[in-house]
Amino acid sequence: MIQPNPLASARLREDQVDLDPAVWPAGTARGTDGALRIGGSDVRDLAADHGTPLYVVDERAVRDRAAAARSAIERAAAAAGVDAHIYYAGKAFLSSDVVRWMLDAGLRIDVCSGGELALALASGAPGASLGFHGNDKSDPEIAAAVEAGVAGFVVDSASEVGRVAAAAARAARVQPVRLRVNSGVHASTHEYLATAREDQKFGVALVDVPAVVAAIRAEPSLRFLGLHSHIGSQIVGTGGFAEAARRLLALHRDLLDGGPVPELNLGGGWGIAYVSGQEAADVDAVAVELVAAVVAAAAEFGVPVPDLAVEPGRWIVGPAGVTVYSVGTIKDVEVQTDGTAAVRRYVSVDGGMSDNIRAALYGADYMVRLASRASTAPLELVRVVGKHCESGDVVVREDLLPADVGAGDLVAVPATGAYHHSLASNYNLLTRPAVVAVGAGEVRILIRRETIDDLLARDAGLARVGSTS
Repeated sequence: MIQPNPLASARLREDQVDLDPAVWPAGTARGTDGALRIGGSDVRDLAADHGTPLYVVDERAVRDRAAAARSAIERAAAAAGVDAHIYYAGKAFLSSDVVRWMLDAGLRIDVCSGGELALALASGAPGASLGFHGNDKSDPEIAAAVEAGVAGFVVDSASEVGRVAAAAARAARVQPVRLRVNSGVHASTHEYLATAREDQKFGVALVDVPAVVAAIRAEPSLRFLGLHSHIGSQIVGTGGFAEAARRLLALHRDLLDGGPVPELNLGGGWGIAYVSGQEAADVDAVAVELVAAVVAAAAEFGVPVPDLAVEPGRWIVGPAGVTVYSVGTIKDVEVQTDGTAAVRRYVSVDGGMSDNIRAALYGADYMVRLASRASTAPLELVRVVGKHCESGDVVVREDLLPADVGAGDLVAVPATGAYHHSLASNYNLLTRPAVVAVGAGEVRILIRRETIDDLLARDAGLARVGSTS
């Protein structure tokens, strides 16, 4: 039963699914006592052993989704008579285990910093399995990527061409490169997630592409692979991809006069569901429609269909993650709405914007469930908030929890596998949570929990004080 509250939106219904499979990892269920189990592991045991907040990743879900993405794209590309390359976008979440999971699934890895490159290489990824992105690559990063022999170096500006060419010449190798193009396609997404608008930092404008490609081809140490586009993130339809493909293939046609253009990379950005009822990208439909759009554009411009590359990240790892929190302070706040007093219940947890900045940064929606026990209490409208000194420190803007939720309970927030640990911070000097992988009742630490000693060790002033005492 839901306690009526005029502050609640229409999407919060009494018949809502408890653990919606469109949002939660497939291996999530409740035990006979009502406690949540993820990948066969009881969240109470996970919290006791690893503390909270805690990122929990269902390993089977990640592996299965990686395999599904590869299968869908390769099958659709094969039907068009071309090859496909699938890069996992490491920025979503990267650890040594995740690198190995992706390689096991036959995916390549996309990295966009020296740190991500170093981690991928240290995890056993060969350079030939890596792509390297970035709008402001340093000379040391460029040199490291070239020396590692990355399969595809994404040039993001005209000024980068000579720097990459020089690094490749010093390494005595010919570096394959793609050129990132700002296609001008506006994805239907949050402004900060759209990466192909004219007025932003990524890629080169359509009008500048011929000159930059000519500069690439003039360098003996570079080999031009093709054009690259990334129109944004959290996209569920394929219309934007189709238009981007059409614009790039018009350029592709003209570029063929100067040499081969073997590949077209349409990036990633496939969306997932964060709350029940939210649309998510259907990977099989996306693959078929994306390839069909490329085939149609190639026919329109009279060019052979190029090999394809894509870069999904969130779609693979996002739905596999759940964050577990401990409940602390409960506070009922009276709010006036249309002249009527209503109560919003604030449920504070032991994390917040330091482990999930997306709600504050993008206004992203999330859902929450009581995780440590069953309850027959009526459901009440709640807002789950963190412990940071910010009024915008909101984890779940609105959902329903049992009225008897209280201090010491565990709650769980799904769809936190992507861009949560990656964007985590030490704001207010909170330590970053551990990340554990679960599966078949087994638990493995992927990233250990930070400690107060870790925080203090970085403060050089404390070291100086210690050396003079």
